[in-house]
Amino acid sequence: MNGAATVRVQRVMPADPDVVFDQWLDREALQDWMCPRPVRVLDVAVDPRVGGIMRLDVDDSGSRVLITGQFLTIERPRLLRFTWTNSDWADPTRESIVQVTFEPVGPQETLMSIEHSLLPPEEFDSFDNGWALTVEQLAAALGSK
Repeated sequence: MNGAATVRVQRVMPADPDVVFDQWLDREALQDWMCPRPVRVLDVAVDPRVGGIMRLDVDDSGSRVLITGQFLTIERPRLLRFTWTNSDWADPTRESIVQVTFEPVGPQETLMSIEHSLLPPEEFDSFDNGWALTVEQLAAALGSK
């Protein structure tokens, strides 16, 4: 793995690409579906512009975790790229990269693909499972709208 791991998750979402894309930049939406339950997002800050920040204040089974990132690419409604750091990692300054693509695949359906690269290898299983659960939570949130 060369000192880094990459997690890839895909899911067809029950909404158009612009609707799914907007979920990633909406503070209230992120607080609802981001992070696999029972992990809870307590607070979100998001500045949706290239160079803007995203900050998630998370409660993971009673432990406080801070996830921060900076937007690298915002091409609505097809691509988001941002950095990701996690205060709970062995090296909390280590940056990974999240890339999310949105591709229309049918009437009111979007193939959403997440690639989270440069992860610490010891975090692979946690993020592989975590992103899969998180994507399901987003699909459920979109389905209830």
